[in-house]
Amino acid sequence: MTRITAADVLLSVQDLQVHFPRPGAGWGRPAEVVKAVDGVSFEIRRGSTLAVVGESGSGKTTTALAVMRLSPLTAGHVRLGDTDLGALNGEALRFARRRMQIIFQDPFSSLNPRERAGATVRAPLDLMNVGTPAERSARVDELFEAVGLRPEQQHLFPHQFSGGQRQRINIARALATHPELVVCDEPVSALDIAIRAQILNLLVRLQRQLGLTYLFISHDMAVVEHICDEIAVMYLGQIVERAPRRAFFARPLHPYSVALMSAVPTVDGGRRRAAQRIKLSGDPPSPINPPAGCRFAGRCPVAEPACVAELPPLREVAPGHWVRCRRVDVVDGVPTVPLQMPAA
Repeated sequence: MTRITAADVLLSVQDLQVHFPRPGAGWGRPAEVVKAVDGVSFEIRRGSTLAVVGESGSGKTTTALAVMRLSPLTAGHVRLGDTDLGALNGEALRFARRRMQIIFQDPFSSLNPRERAGATVRAPLDLMNVGTPAERSARVDELFEAVGLRPEQQHLFPHQFSGGQRQRINIARALATHPELVVCDEPVSALDIAIRAQILNLLVRLQRQLGLTYLFISHDMAVVEHICDEIAVMYLGQIVERAPRRAFFARPLHPYSVALMSAVPTVDGGRRRAAQRIKLSGDPPSPINPPAGCRFAGRCPVAEPACVAELPPLREVAPGHWVRCRRVDVVDGVPTVPLQMPAA
């Protein structure tokens, strides 16, 4: 695997923390702190896609919002190329937003029901004062064609579109300012299965044509396998495994990753795989008071007493393959798998 150089990296996130204070539980008690994201680091190469996956409450969407500066940063660094996004405020941050845009999960609530589709796509150009009025109109025409919508549909309101068409409008709006980074926050989870494939194929095509870089948030492993170059698995605010797509889907290493993969249905053996799914007991610990050791230890089928004593580091056990698990050893250059995937 070719090592990533600094020039190859568009987005660099180092030790990101996003903590939300809550009022104290009672008189005289200290305020509680929800550690939604607690020490996350990753890099994304230009023109590639990093998928961040995990169950609800793992912190993946909060990570995406923090990267976009739509959520406050408690600590850590977020760099877009040579720009330190965490240090920007006011007009400087507003100008930097031309380089990064987001596609939200819900294609229904993320559009203004009283605004025509063409005006919605044009809005970022007007707000950021990009180009002349004539150039903005031409850009809207170009974007509608790029996402597969007809020019006359610019005059329609959101309720006159299907769910897939609304998400195409959201994609066009995100691309209006020629961004380098596009954050995709579960962009197909609210769509029908057939429409999901169309939107995913559109995102892949646009990435190839425009050289886009994606941070793709999802809980659907099948979707992720279709679109990502690398994958990061999050659990309770931390990354527990990060790897290239082929290496991960061929052989996940962390027990939590194996449990996630065991839940993915297969075309030829879906029923049998569902019966052999690795079922985790209990619930994730509270992000207000996470355990001192491995945060997955309380639900892990192969945990040892030492797992709860100390938090394992995220270490590289194979080229580009990082895992946060003390049970993963490297024998003759090959990492071991403490929890085996059930046979299909």
